[in-house]
Amino acid sequence: MTEQQLPTWADPSVSPADLDPQGVSRRGLLRRAGLFGAAFALGGAAVPATAVAADRRLGGDDPRLAYLVGDHHIHTVYSHDAKYTFSQLAAAGATYGLDWMVFTEHSNFGHAQYGASLEHQEILRARAENPRQLIFQGLEWYIPAAEHCTVFAAPGPREVDLLTGFETAYDGKLLGYTEGAAGAADTAHNEAHAVKAIKWLAEQRRRGYVDDVLVLANHPMRLGIDSPHEMRNWRDAAPEIMIGMEGAPGAQGAAIPGWRGATSMRGEYENKPSAQSWPGYPAEAYLTYGGFDWATATVGGLWDSMLAEGRLFSITTNSDAHRIVFDTWKNGDWPAGQNFDNTGRLPDPVNTDTPQPGSDFWPGQFSRTHVGVTRYGYRAVMAGLRAGRVWLDHGHLLDGLDVRLKRDCDHGRGVTLGGRLRVRKGERITLYVTVTTASRPNTQGIVPELAHVDVIRGAVRGPVTDRDTWQAPDTRVVTTKDVSGRKGTYTLRIPLTAGSESFYVRLRGSDGNRHGTGYLGASVDPHGPIPHAPGDGDPWADTWFYSNPIFVDVAGA
Repeated sequence: MTEQQLPTWADPSVSPADLDPQGVSRRGLLRRAGLFGAAFALGGAAVPATAVAADRRLGGDDPRLAYLVGDHHIHTVYSHDAKYTFSQLAAAGATYGLDWMVFTEHSNFGHAQYGASLEHQEILRARAENPRQLIFQGLEWYIPAAEHCTVFAAPGPREVDLLTGFETAYDGKLLGYTEGAAGAADTAHNEAHAVKAIKWLAEQRRRGYVDDVLVLANHPMRLGIDSPHEMRNWRDAAPEIMIGMEGAPGAQGAAIPGWRGATSMRGEYENKPSAQSWPGYPAEAYLTYGGFDWATATVGGLWDSMLAEGRLFSITTNSDAHRIVFDTWKNGDWPAGQNFDNTGRLPDPVNTDTPQPGSDFWPGQFSRTHVGVTRYGYRAVMAGLRAGRVWLDHGHLLDGLDVRLKRDCDHGRGVTLGGRLRVRKGERITLYVTVTTASRPNTQGIVPELAHVDVIRGAVRGPVTDRDTWQAPDTRVVTTKDVSGRKGTYTLRIPLTAGSESFYVRLRGSDGNRHGTGYLGASVDPHGPIPHAPGDGDPWADTWFYSNPIFVDVAGA
């Protein structure tokens, strides 16, 4: 791998005249964070970890952050059901402004035996030829007894060995432990094997076999087979490894009117409960809400029930790129005697003059995960994800978001997303939300406009007794700020008061086009995201942003 370089928007040697409007905006955000130039140095230094409960000091003073934009769920010809070459997707990510990408091929015998190592050689070349991009290699793991997860490691001499060793020993598809397979009936055994797999990954990190590794659950409610207790079990097995889930799935173009069909839904959430689904989920759980998974979009729902335990569990979004909407490429034909099992790779695609079936957008075209870092590099991205310094948007709704929570008696920077602020009972605190609005049209030709910012607050009550709990009854929208018509960079100041118990706050906002009463009622969420009609889900006309939480630990609570 050749010497890494800063992205163009962060490189002082690149003239501002050579940047597009988005690059100019991002450079401005970097300057305001005090990180432009030498301060935003290259290197593997980690973002400092989120404060732990043992730190009993009041307040907090997190560093200033730059946000790197990425996608952790991308498929190439090294997945049996995808279409595009690695270079096509890497180029698309660069075109749409991604700083980091994770290539997550489906597990498969052909992939484990051939494809992973072949793709690794492409990744090594790409890292050398494109030193301004951070390109990770990963795997989409078929979780025993459940759905899928992103697994990815830091670059190093053993990254591909880790992934293929893990795939062979722990992948539910290869072992026959997934839905419909012969070994799927022994649910308890398969769930235990999933926990064992996550612990194995954590052990490889602890003993230095790889520098770092992370796991994120993908499209958790698509089939309803990721039960609440399984998600808690994965998190508890190694919370430094299993850090969260997709808050919004890929396949956001699936329900563009007139495209795939009258029953199509955003995210391809077109399934109904099956015999393998967890029976406690309602029928409404199998839909997306403003493009977001029900587990995330429901205020007081599954995500909140996990946060109410007082433990961080992050959300992300991504393309899940397999087949791009309106694209004219098709899969190439197999040479005689070749197939995926004996090559680990699909034939290169062939361009046509006719749009081909597809549900996805290019990486970075629609869905973006923003990760806060103080330096540029692979380890910094992984440390930022682990610390929970994450917000996400659809349709390029925002150029920037910075969130700080401070005690009114302090003059420091406070804490940011994923962090913990320690306060006294009854103390006054203020949430500072700095928004930078969209600076240019997205690929649909729309300059997105943020209409409102919602503050969601939930009580922290500690570990649940029933690990299949999916509701947090004391979580609700507590403040809505109308920001219609506001442009540029501005800061909202939202006063909060610490009561007698610990709590968390998180943010959400949208373009204001589609709202309705939230799933748990108007007293909880009076104007939340709602499902679209089947076959009528234009994603560009219903865009949202979400942030990770900030926790407030009340002394003596």
